[in-house]
Amino acid sequence: MRAAAAPPAVTRETFRVFGTTATLLVTDATAMRAARELADAELAAVDLACSRFRTDSELTRVNGAGGAATDISPLLATLIDEALRAARLTAGDVDPTCAAALAALGYDRDFDEVRAQAGRSSRGTATGSTGDAGPDRGLDAPAGRVPGWRKVELSTDPPRVTLTGGAQLDLGATAKAWAADRCAEVIAAQLDCAVLVSLGGDIAVAGEAPAGGWRVRVTDDHAAGPDAPGQTVAINAGGLATSSTTVRAWESHGRKLHHIIDPATGKPARSIWRTVSVAAGRALDANIVSTACIVRGASAVGWLTEMNLPARLVREDGTVQVTAGWPEEPVPVTARPS
Repeated sequence: MRAAAAPPAVTRETFRVFGTTATLLVTDATAMRAARELADAELAAVDLACSRFRTDSELTRVNGAGGAATDISPLLATLIDEALRAARLTAGDVDPTCAAALAALGYDRDFDEVRAQAGRSSRGTATGSTGDAGPDRGLDAPAGRVPGWRKVELSTDPPRVTLTGGAQLDLGATAKAWAADRCAEVIAAQLDCAVLVSLGGDIAVAGEAPAGGWRVRVTDDHAAGPDAPGQTVAINAGGLATSSTTVRAWESHGRKLHHIIDPATGKPARSIWRTVSVAAGRALDANIVSTACIVRGASAVGWLTEMNLPARLVREDGTVQVTAGWPEEPVPVTARPS
């Protein structure tokens, strides 16, 4: 999913963050520099709090604490709390204790490096040293349920977390979408302009939208061009998120892998959907639901209908199913709280 071409009055910047493509749109060209500075500061704080790939991040310290209670910042406490809320809302289908499962598949570094290593391996480059361990470890390991979100003990006064039962945290399923919401909220409030923030397909908007709404191209790949197969919709408020098995994906020894873990197996989810897009009151809520839909497979349609959430689900063969009034034409999608 990507923000479509900016209307004439809108200024756009695109940059890399969190191993993915970010897009920032504002309705006041004079505010872009300040908006970018605000976004950069928020994103840097999130990265330092919860990157699984930085030796100096708080999350690395928590995962390396061996089950001991660890004091954390209010920001990391908030991010962990949202991840636990996601697990509760989805009956554990979106579970933050999948870090070890991802690492076993080779996703133990920034995704650009994972994909590059997969490419080298597919061309016959020798691997095996610790530094070059790529996405070809753990593939034949017995399947096993991840430790589970109930192994995470979080207190907020003071902020402190304890991981039990061998749990290791990965907050990628929720922290990126939370950051999109946070950036949009801060920019709109401080600069008094409308803003769209897209972080790897997690889109949040704030302020009064341009006439006709923010145009968004919904595709398998958020970085694809405007002519990529998909659909253009418009949003005026809230968030829109796409989860896909086709973008953060790689091959190892002829096997296709992706980053959405089924907590019941500890392996990439085997889903009938290759892409699910959901509109909700926040990018975070949309991301929680879209990720869970990949894991749930066919039962996701009934679940979305019960929640009355607009969604677009694309099967492996490219056929599309929509729910709860997702538009057939590029008309506004009403974001609804999940």
